[in-house]
Amino acid sequence: MNDEIKFDLLLDVKGLGCPLPILKTKKALESLDRDQILKVETTDPASKKDLASWARRTGNVLLRIDEHSGTFTFYIQKKRREDRKAVLSFGE
Repeated sequence: MNDEIKFDLLLDVKGLGCPLPILKTKKALESLDRDQILKVETTDPASKKDLASWARRTGNVLLRIDEHSGTFTFYIQKKRREDRKAVLSFGE
């Protein structure tokens, strides 16, 4: 695709194999604020499935995956809000 998504941080994990792209993606997202976008570039073909699955499980939004000349590019938006339900405690 030619439409570049505006991103806040670029993570280059080209040449690294599983599980390093996921671990480094997790660490990079921790440094971002909610709604910010991480662009991840990897050459590991397993990342296409792994990062999509990981984003779904963690509540982060996978905006797009591009593939060009053996490089996979992911645009991941940090989750917007905590999806955990608030626990209220009443009493003493």
